[in-house]
Amino acid sequence: MSEPIICLGEYLVDRLFQRGNPASSEPGRALKNWVDYPGGAPANVAAALAKLGTPSRFVGCLGQDAIADWLIKALEQQGVRCQIQRHDDWPTRTVLVQRDESGDRKFIGFSAPDPGGFADAHLSPVWVEQVDFAGASYLVMGTLGLAYPTTATAMHRAQQRAQEQGLQLVIDLNWRPVFWPDAAAAPDQIRPLIAQAQLIKLSREEALWLMGTDSAMEICQRLPACEAVLLTDGAAGSTWATDSKTLSVPAFLVESEDTTGAGDSFLAGVLHQLHRQGWDCLQSSNTMESILRYASAVGALTTLRPGAIAALPTAREVDAFLYLQGKSPEPK
Repeated sequence: MSEPIICLGEYLVDRLFQRGNPASSEPGRALKNWVDYPGGAPANVAAALAKLGTPSRFVGCLGQDAIADWLIKALEQQGVRCQIQRHDDWPTRTVLVQRDESGDRKFIGFSAPDPGGFADAHLSPVWVEQVDFAGASYLVMGTLGLAYPTTATAMHRAQQRAQEQGLQLVIDLNWRPVFWPDAAAAPDQIRPLIAQAQLIKLSREEALWLMGTDSAMEICQRLPACEAVLLTDGAAGSTWATDSKTLSVPAFLVESEDTTGAGDSFLAGVLHQLHRQGWDCLQSSNTMESILRYASAVGALTTLRPGAIAALPTAREVDAFLYLQGKSPEPK
């Protein structure tokens, strides 16, 4: 039986420096006081889903190196089924992440100077033809792979094949300028993909950057294939909208250690509940209010520990947190 949710895209190492560490992308600096964690938005979503109890599969490209072996083992230990292209010519990506005193992070570069010089930039369209989408319900992708022509072609082919099989396309915008060799080219590469999506998740800053508005309803109205938009705004909370309805839910206030992966786990929380309750929940204001609270709890708990996959909560931890917050642990 196929996993209901397939996540396709980058899987990499997040190299987290200590809070306040004067890390920079300058050669010879920031070479101490760091810890490596598995990361990458699509892999984070897959791991969060599995940990919450929804079977998931990850599809991506890694190098033929020890780092990739470690990453695959880490994902499989979470219960995620992996379909990984291993590339002989390019290494697995390591991202350098600086954190401020509040735990907010900034991506400052990579372990090598060329952003296109890593395996995830070379996911083969031919290899994607081997992926079986039959029996799945959702394909989840970000947009970082669109920065690289080979992976971009593979992503568009995956989108076509998945939707031919009746899957819903979920896109997390996940704007990270450091990944793009030419950041000015990004909007023209991103817009055609999100135009195909049924569910779009983006932050308020990403919405203003790409769409020129932070109105989730307006974004949904402007994208004919889109059935709902999820807009996150950090500590200010999250918003759901269709083309005719919208609601916002405040964030849970916690003492964050590291915000890496919070948005990814939020999306996983939404998808976990959509899988349990059905796609039509996206049209119900009452149900989506409960689902947003659930997803917000998943995101908040992810910030309490460093790393993304390493910090993901279990369903029991989410239920306990919501109980203590006076919220129903499961949307009704």
